[in-house]
Amino acid sequence: MLIETHAHLDYPDFTPDFDDVLRRATDAGVNRIITIGTSVESSRRAVELAEKFPNVFAVIGVHPTYVEESGEDVITPLRELAANPRVVAIGETGLDYHSLPSLELAKEQKTTQVFAKALQTSTEDLLEAEIHDGAYKSKQASLFEQQLDLAVELGLNVVIHQRDAWNDTLEIMRPYTGKLRGVFHCFGGSLEQANEVIDLDHLVSFTGIVTFKNGASVREVAAQVPLWKFMVETDCPYLAPVPFRGKRCEPAHTRLVAESIASARRILLDEVAEATTETEAKFFRFER
Repeated sequence: MLIETHAHLDYPDFTPDFDDVLRRATDAGVNRIITIGTSVESSRRAVELAEKFPNVFAVIGVHPTYVEESGEDVITPLRELAANPRVVAIGETGLDYHSLPSLELAKEQKTTQVFAKALQTSTEDLLEAEIHDGAYKSKQASLFEQQLDLAVELGLNVVIHQRDAWNDTLEIMRPYTGKLRGVFHCFGGSLEQANEVIDLDHLVSFTGIVTFKNGASVREVAAQVPLWKFMVETDCPYLAPVPFRGKRCEPAHTRLVAESIASARRILLDEVAEATTETEAKFFRFER
């Protein structure tokens, strides 16, 4: 048995053949699927799916890149949704600095700066963008902390999204040590970073990247972290593993992720399945 711990089943990518997607997952030995909310509306859809299908469970939260679009109060609707016993964690929440205003501006101006006057204008624009960076980061941090507080209040763990914001993410989470646990989903960092997470009693989770030709470093980390300290996921519809790379990913591909990790660790698939399923069952509150 395997558990797909990070899917986005509410995305329109799965509308045409949803029942077949679930059937293929079951056929692959993936008996539970956790669908993840990225906004209040997405979280509502996740709960609706979890209520309709017995092998689907929901995680509810607001993704950091949706901070500008979210309302002033996302906690009230999330708290209401969390009352549903099909909700097993809070997330995905965290920090994402990949597309800061200053970075986007720099990309745009890299191809447009020709004259000194244009350079002067771009410098002024860049300073303004950096001010916006600070405001954007502050909003993300506030949204992150609110969801961590909600998780503590409800006795739930959290699914963490972190991109280009490693130090700030850990800094925000440190005061919550012992109050909740987090899983750093789609982990792509170093073994040192993985151990930093594990030392704080959190977990990491691996996607189809472990099957990629250029995913050797992530595969090596997956081979070395303690067997009981990681999860498997797909982040579908993204990051389809080999041999489906470039196509739509789906929960059945969790098996390919687990097989790749088993191969890298030189152990049987059953060992990975048993360990990750036990870890995941303890982390997510399936019984409430």
